This record gives sequence, C-alpha cells and structure tokens, in this order.
Amino acid sequence: MISVYNQRFREEIINLILHVQNVENDLNITIEEQPDLLDIESHYLHNGGQFWVALDNKEKVIGSIGLLNLSNEISVLKKFFVYEHYRGKEHSIGQKLFNLLTEYAKAQGTKTILLDTPSIARRSHSFYEKNGFIQINKDELPIQYDYPDRISLLYRLDLA
Repeated sequence: MISVYNQRFREEIINLILHVQNVENDLNITIEEQPDLLDIESHYLHNGGQFWVALDNKEKVIGSIGLLNLSNEISVLKKFFVYEHYRGKEHSIGQKLFNLLTEYAKAQGTKTILLDTPSIARRSHSFYEKNGFIQINKDELPIQYDYPDRISLLYRLDLA
C-alpha cells in the first residue's frame, strides 16, 4: 500500500533512509545533513511537493519517495528508498512509488525532475535510466539545490 506522508511515519522513514544510506551504501550521511527529514511538512508539502511511503501489510514503512518543488516547472526527486528485501520486479514497490511521483508532478505542472544519487548506487542508476532519466553534469542543472552526498551523479527527466 502507498500512502501520503503522515507524521506517525516520521521515525520509520528516518530509520529506512539512514539504513540504506549508511548500512547498505556506507555513505556516512547524518540526519543533521538532511534537515528535510526532520520537517517533511515544510520542505515538501507546503511548497507544492509531496511525500509518499510504501507500507507492508502491517503498515510499517518499507519505502519512501518525495517530490521537492523548486520552481513552477522544476522539482527534485528526493528520499527515494526501499528496503532491500522489497526491491525488484517481484515487488515493484520502487516502480509504483516512482509512477505515483511522476503522475503527481505532471498534474502539478512540473516540466523537469532532477535528482542526485550516490555514485556507488549503481542499481539505482539503472532504474533511473530505464525510466527516462539522463545523466547531466552539475553545470547543466537548470537550478541549484543542496544534496548531502558530494560524490553524487546528477540526472534530469523532462516530462512530456
């Protein structure tokens, strides 16, 4: 099941994201480097964006994805994480979250979605490329924004 963000999911979202970043990918990114996680409402919901969670049958968070609105036409895909056990075609949790995000973005008038992803997250790169993202250089970003991993690859998706 996929649900829009609710405050009751906050700690589970933080645990999911820190686990994938630091246990699976050894990025050593702290919660302090990600202030959006401490106040999802003001970073995502109050600016025309949205944040969703995927839940298992016990209503525990198993995935997350956020759309951060930077301008009338440019948004950033943020905090896209799924626990390893729930990844892959047999679950399609990631694809369902991504499809929901792109449908919402189009409805909001977003023309371009940007994203940053750790350079070591090769499986993620494959997912993004299969879904139409094109890798870009930092100087090709149409708008600047902060992201915690400084060895990130940047991607751009232009919505039709």
